[in-house]
Amino acid sequence: MSRGSISLVAGTARLYRGRVDASRPTLFLTDRTSDAHAAEGHPERPARLHAILNHLDATGLRARMVEAVPRAATDEELLRVHSAGHLARVAATAARSGWSDVDTYSTPASEGVARRAAGAVVQAVEAVLRGEARNAFVAARPPGHHAEPEIAMGFCLYNSVAVGAAAALAAGVGRVAVVDWDVHHGNGTQAMFEADPRVLYASTHEYPFYPGTGHYTETGIAAGAGTVVNVPLPRGAGDVAITRAYREVIVPALDRFRPDLILVSSGWDAHRRDPLAGLEVSTAGYTQVAREVIEAAVRLCGGRLVVALEGGYDEHALAWCTGSLVSLLLGEEPAPDPELGDTAGEPDVTAVLAAVRRTAGLGD
Repeated sequence: MSRGSISLVAGTARLYRGRVDASRPTLFLTDRTSDAHAAEGHPERPARLHAILNHLDATGLRARMVEAVPRAATDEELLRVHSAGHLARVAATAARSGWSDVDTYSTPASEGVARRAAGAVVQAVEAVLRGEARNAFVAARPPGHHAEPEIAMGFCLYNSVAVGAAAALAAGVGRVAVVDWDVHHGNGTQAMFEADPRVLYASTHEYPFYPGTGHYTETGIAAGAGTVVNVPLPRGAGDVAITRAYREVIVPALDRFRPDLILVSSGWDAHRRDPLAGLEVSTAGYTQVAREVIEAAVRLCGGRLVVALEGGYDEHALAWCTGSLVSLLLGEEPAPDPELGDTAGEPDVTAVLAAVRRTAGLGD
């Protein structure tokens, strides 16, 4: 898989359709020790998680979930998607602070923090598969979806969602879907599963943009041909475009694939407040996207859904988008973001979505 050289740094009206099983809780996992993973002035910073936790506490949403302490992912779990050489290189960062590339830093604490982020996703997958939780949200950092089998990049050391998907397959799950609504394409997740017919990878992202992958003609390889669905959206696409992308492409792809479990790489950096991107989605737009995916999980796989934090670098957007997501996971109507924003002037993406549907075999 090729990667670009661009630097990553350079209101809703209804609850989702379907029955919420109130007898099973929403599971929440977070790791406050991740504060030790920090670099001065870097956008992937501890304050991201603080904003989320403060909002969940202030709104009472955190208290309505069941919380568990994350464990570290094992070598066996990590080696399902990463090479032994990659594990060794990341482990070596425990000796000193440094940089894997122009964007991706590590401190002596980073390897352990990244292992716990991946382990948290595995724990969430296990709990949902055992029926102990109806769904789960993992608020952990650093993000993971750019990390490839051999490479740490794009702020990411281990690919947590991919580790969770591989754990589900190892547990005997037949089909796993990974939905990625981060503004950046998840090149690492695609690279790990693009030849595996058991995994659907479906992404909406700004394009052209970092990391340079994610064109709609990337549809999977070998036995996995047809199991990658990329929706590249132009800068400024906004709420209408991203909602159409889910209704016209991502959800139909999920319907066709019929997963037994859905994982979400949940980056909030497509938000119009985010300083690193320009997709111009509002909190209400993100809420509708989350609603569409949750509805699909209820309809297709008994609500089995695990959502894990990826990017998002504006604290207001992180807080309010997370609050909306968690409300929906709990089966509640989200409180509207007080900063509603203006959705005027969004580009027409009809031609893009039609091209994606044709390429993905979803009809005209």
